[in-house]
Amino acid sequence: MADNNRIYIFDTTLRDGEQSPGVSLNSDEKLEIARQLARLGVDVIEAGFPIASPGDFAAVKKIADNVKGPVIAGLCRANYKDIDRAWEALKGAESPRIHTFIATSDIHLKYKLNKTREQVLEQAVEAVRYAKKYCSDVEFSAEDASRSDLDYLALVVEKVIEAGATVVNLPDTVGYAVPDEFGLFIKSICERVPNIDKAIISVHCHNDLGLAVANSMAGIMNGARQVECTINGIGERAGNAALEEIVMNLYTRKSFYQKETRINYREIYRTSRLVSTLTGMPVQPNKAIVGQNAFSHESGIHQDGVLKERSTYEIMSPELVGIKSSSLVLGKHSGRHAFRERLKELGYNLTEEELEKAFIKFKDIADKKKEINDDDLEALVNEQVRAIPERFSLEYLHISSGTSIVPTATVKLNIEGNVLEAASTGDGPVDAACHAVDKITDIYGKMIDYKLNSISGGKDALGEVIAKIEIDGKLYTGRGLSTDIIEASVKAYINAINKYYYEKQLRE
Repeated sequence: MADNNRIYIFDTTLRDGEQSPGVSLNSDEKLEIARQLARLGVDVIEAGFPIASPGDFAAVKKIADNVKGPVIAGLCRANYKDIDRAWEALKGAESPRIHTFIATSDIHLKYKLNKTREQVLEQAVEAVRYAKKYCSDVEFSAEDASRSDLDYLALVVEKVIEAGATVVNLPDTVGYAVPDEFGLFIKSICERVPNIDKAIISVHCHNDLGLAVANSMAGIMNGARQVECTINGIGERAGNAALEEIVMNLYTRKSFYQKETRINYREIYRTSRLVSTLTGMPVQPNKAIVGQNAFSHESGIHQDGVLKERSTYEIMSPELVGIKSSSLVLGKHSGRHAFRERLKELGYNLTEEELEKAFIKFKDIADKKKEINDDDLEALVNEQVRAIPERFSLEYLHISSGTSIVPTATVKLNIEGNVLEAASTGDGPVDAACHAVDKITDIYGKMIDYKLNSISGGKDALGEVIAKIEIDGKLYTGRGLSTDIIEASVKAYINAINKYYYEKQLRE
């Protein structure tokens, strides 16, 4: 096997992360995140669960066909149909991996699978053998491993390795383990399985008790060489181990762990922002590594110490993870060349068409806002360049509202060259405008969640609205950007409708 000091980073943001309640990414958004994960330097991207839906299959296939560098994995249950479907999606990948799983704890065998230990062992082995016919890289996961009988689990691990598994994952599926216990659990498996040296042991820890990262680090200390994690720690229920926390633990405390990864640390913050923007899941301010307050100091004693010597109160530099300590400011007199160069410095290599589209929007915002900083630019690129095809776009918005009058909105939309207008009333100006949009599009959405973020400071700050809109029983995340928060809100609503329409056209 490979160097024992190397820890492989398996990112499951696009599979387990997307299972976060309220998150729904389309295939283009998933591809954008996958490309950023490749720039980040993860070893494995779990692109999805191909048999789960036609949309998931399409996204896994698109990522497998277009993203180079990392291993591209697809999840499947331990049966032929799932494995066939996974391979169909993965076969275009530069380095494909089939990831198959079945539960091994007695509680899952009795209540979920209704199978005996012997039946599950046979199914696990057969699934690995079958997957091995398609590709050399096969991962097996023993779901609910941390609550499984140790002797039985050791037997399963031994037999799936004999069948050809190159990676064996031992997850803490329900986040029940505690670090000392989980470390001893991994160590015991490594000691009990005679052919353990023929596979990489992986851990996948959930955060139900807030211990996902601590358990993952305990696993590393006791023989695990792959860690399964997500950007910002998103995922089922309370989420997964956060990738940025895992890798910065290994980097900052290298003298203790004596392990290393191949992560490009300066891409951490940008990846966090991208995932937060596209999933509509904000990062809590006090989140380790990537939170807004992670490198902020309010205490006078702390401020004094940092000014004299940063290491007094900072154990890592913000620049290391890609947080700029200063920003070049652009304005309405800035030219296309300066705009292009600043975007390159921020890591965006746009095509001429994308650049032109973004530059037009930049000039429009610059007329309303005196100074545009890096945060504004990143938000602009997120809104403009990553946008899906627009059938509906906002041409005009007029609001009449106040404490003693019924809020009324007049909206004009451009629909593929045709401009249509409607007026409506509502509980507030945003509600009224959305009702007017409904009249024009004949698509009726219900706002489930609404968040307004200030991209930068000052009275002329850009407002970013992220709204979750339910249309025909499915949630769509809409985003809008403007110095006017009502306009940003309406743009977010229209963006969600465009996503609905785009997905509908793909289905048809």
